Amino acid sequence: MSGTAGAAGDGNHPFDVIVVGARCAGAPTAMLLARRGHRVLLVDRATFPSDTISTHLIHPPGLAALDRWGLLERVVATGCPPIDTYAFDLGPFAIVGSPAGEGFDASYAPRRTVLDKILVDAAAEAGAEVREGFTVEELLFDGATVTGIKGHRKDGGTAVDHARITVGADGLHSSVARATGAADYAEKPKINAYYYAYWSGLPMNGTYEAYDRGDCAFAAWPTNEDLAMVIAGWPMRDFEANRGDVEGNYHATMARSPAFAERLAQATRTGRFVGTAIPNYFRKPYGPGWALVGDAGYLKDPITAQGIQDAFRDAERCSGALDDVLAGRRSFDEAMRGAQEARDAQVTSMYEFTAEFATMEPPPPEMRQLLLAVSQSPTASDEFVRVTAGMTPPEEFLGHMQERMGGQAADAA
Repeated sequence: MSGTAGAAGDGNHPFDVIVVGARCAGAPTAMLLARRGHRVLLVDRATFPSDTISTHLIHPPGLAALDRWGLLERVVATGCPPIDTYAFDLGPFAIVGSPAGEGFDASYAPRRTVLDKILVDAAAEAGAEVREGFTVEELLFDGATVTGIKGHRKDGGTAVDHARITVGADGLHSSVARATGAADYAEKPKINAYYYAYWSGLPMNGTYEAYDRGDCAFAAWPTNEDLAMVIAGWPMRDFEANRGDVEGNYHATMARSPAFAERLAQATRTGRFVGTAIPNYFRKPYGPGWALVGDAGYLKDPITAQGIQDAFRDAERCSGALDDVLAGRRSFDEAMRGAQEARDAQVTSMYEFTAEFATMEPPPPEMRQLLLAVSQSPTASDEFVRVTAGMTPPEEFLGHMQERMGGQAADAA
């Protein structure tokens, strides 16, 4: 471990930063801070490799982060296949395009058993102390300021650790957010319930396939070990009616595309069905002695599979702000307020687009006409894919398409 942070550590704060949660937000945050020479403790109740609920699709912006960190080659070396085509089957027509951009020709969807282990190992290699199988029981406070954590290992051994800043990277049910009373804002209710499983013998040929049938949707894409992830989604209004027969309703959803259902019938399910329904929210991501990163601070419906790259970008943003604080360049409130404002400015339009995209209602005539026009143009189809991949702001794409369609209408007149 680098000794450059020694001045920041003291008898009351042996660590500069404790990060609670060691997956896609927490491990990179710890890694990046440790690479800057700060004393970092990274804890997680899980041990690695281990799985977690996830779409595990990484669009090019997420790959760019892995590349900046020197970790992309490790992910590719696991044999995870590239995904160079996104196909959105909307029933009467389909939009098929490429996610190429930011220097990458494809996306990847590594299993979380693979990806998270790479990230945790990278944090340890950077000099962070990594404590797996450790459950945080409570945060420690000095008045209103968080000063550390108390927890226990799987063998029952307890530990108390202090730090100048404690970061919650512990997801939707963040213990750090709960203990600090982090305020939610811009919330939206759960939109859909999703169930997924892994299948062998379902060739995907480098394609992410999504099928929208108005009252339900499903998607499939390739991952490690020659497996495909196949996920079905229903509006929350249908959740209670469908939960009693998940497998039956899952296959009934696939049957809405007979060609895909026939392909799936030739495949073999390799594990159980896993279900989730996710609320949509922003949380204030900081307060005295604490910060939130990743899903702990911001979460949206998984239909656009933005979670991993959002976590990566948030880790870079948060670690940069905390580095400024620890190095004395900015005050904590100034740095973290700037990080919150930058986060919200970057993700709000995709947050709204995702919520609208996830609503399983027939599009209004104007939007249906626009999507049909997109499907008939390879260039526009690629642009649409880049929107869903979080590369082009939705409002920018819609503005271009409306200008294009308005010009066509003028030409026809």
